[in-house]
Amino acid sequence: MSELTEIVDSLENRISKLLHKYENLKQIHSSLEEEMNTVKEENQRLTQKIEGSNQEVQNLKAANAMLGSTEFKTETKLKLNSLIREIDQCIVQLSE
Repeated sequence: MSELTEIVDSLENRISKLLHKYENLKQIHSSLEEEMNTVKEENQRLTQKIEGSNQEVQNLKAANAMLGSTEFKTETKLKLNSLIREIDQCIVQLSE
């Protein structure tokens, strides 16, 4: 009978340890999820910042070309032609 008691005690001890490990892993999982969400938000913020910076670079290139620089002149002409076509399409739609 004492052998059975020892086995039950051993099982209880192991179950207790497993439950403790489970709770620890659950806490770690929760903290990792929070960290992942924080990193995702930071990534999204930085992506938006990069997009804004890229747009600003394009605007500066266009402004530079308009001021007489030949470096981005072709690119600026293409952009202006595209904008003029869009304006022409808007005028056509408004006149209909």
